[in-house]
Amino acid sequence: MTEEPGPTQVASVDTVESVVRGQLSQALGGRRGMIEAAVPTLVFTVLWLTTSSLKTALAISVAAAVLLLVVRLVQRSTIQFVVNALVGIGIGWLFVARSAAGGGSEQDQALAYFLPGILYNSGYTVVLAMTCLIGWPLVGFMVGSVTGDPTAWHSDKQTVKLCTRLTWLLVAPCLFRVIVQAPVWLAGDSGSLNPDTAVAILGVTKIVMGWPLQLAALASMVWLLSRNHTPIAPKAA
Repeated sequence: MTEEPGPTQVASVDTVESVVRGQLSQALGGRRGMIEAAVPTLVFTVLWLTTSSLKTALAISVAAAVLLLVVRLVQRSTIQFVVNALVGIGIGWLFVARSAAGGGSEQDQALAYFLPGILYNSGYTVVLAMTCLIGWPLVGFMVGSVTGDPTAWHSDKQTVKLCTRLTWLLVAPCLFRVIVQAPVWLAGDSGSLNPDTAVAILGVTKIVMGWPLQLAALASMVWLLSRNHTPIAPKAA
């Protein structure tokens, strides 16, 4: 009788580091997925800063995302990361439309476009920080998803410690964005800062604190992963 493959055979890795590296690569889609997720926002920001035309910036950023989507469809590869970008643009557009319905100027509408990103980073920071503070870091569940037991990793203190550090590194970029961008957005919304100036600052910081900051965090994670070789607990395997 042929033995059915079990969790042990599925998990072909023996260290936490190798699991996390593989899971992060899959979650981010590699270099191409990261570029596809960033391009539409980058296009919108650059066009707004150079043309001050909200409609132009939105239209061309959507067109860029659709073009990337068509390329993926032609190549018959995953469209997940392009779709994520389109969803982000769609949410931003809803905030813009809400501002327009409320009688907001084009500058106010452009300001509204950046609000979903600030809210997302705030929520992401709170959720991931909470998983660390309660002792169940999110990265640990990456290990569990591969080993076949979602919680067995938690019985190994060394694994929990490593996953906590890695999760804090994921939190850091989002926290920095909120610390920098939220006061600028609030100042622009309240009128204490000129909306045009606020949008310009938000646009520049969105680019500077976008993927460059994310890549810095990931580089730190890679460095941390390269230093340790934490065995996956026998239970988890």
